[in-house]
Amino acid sequence: MASFIYSLILYPIFYIWPAYVANGAPVIFGRGKNRLAIDMGRKLGGKPIFGKHKTVRGLIGGIASGVLMAALESLVFPYMLVVGIALTLGTHAGDLLGSFIKRRTGKKEGTQTYLLDQYLFLVFALLFALPFGNMPTWYGIIFLVVLTGILHPLTNFLAHRLRIKEVPW
Repeated sequence: MASFIYSLILYPIFYIWPAYVANGAPVIFGRGKNRLAIDMGRKLGGKPIFGKHKTVRGLIGGIASGVLMAALESLVFPYMLVVGIALTLGTHAGDLLGSFIKRRTGKKEGTQTYLLDQYLFLVFALLFALPFGNMPTWYGIIFLVVLTGILHPLTNFLAHRLRIKEVPW
């Protein structure tokens, strides 16, 4: 029973933690005045590439936070340094792709787009980490999909209530 709980719940959470940290950190690091947008205000087809909410500070802070979490986890499982870096980079690739898609489809910044906002970072994190092995079981991945579906709106709502985020999603 203990190994079932470990493989279904504990290991998947430990495994994905760098991605979760990397996904949440830009909200903290990207705040404030004089924010430099990643796309520097450039447009593609008359629409912003990513938008002003995707900032250089947020991206750097998110990557640094995810890598730091991976380094801490590598003290227990040495392979997690490489896996965690891949998870972190995948997280930001998925998040930026989501913003790119939203801008192409005419959605304004801050608009909620359920699947893109909640799951694209997770899908890309797992895809980037896949070549390095040590993935959770399929049941563990299903657990992470469910967990992400619960945690993502809750943490965003909390960040909004704490006045860290402008919108509750």
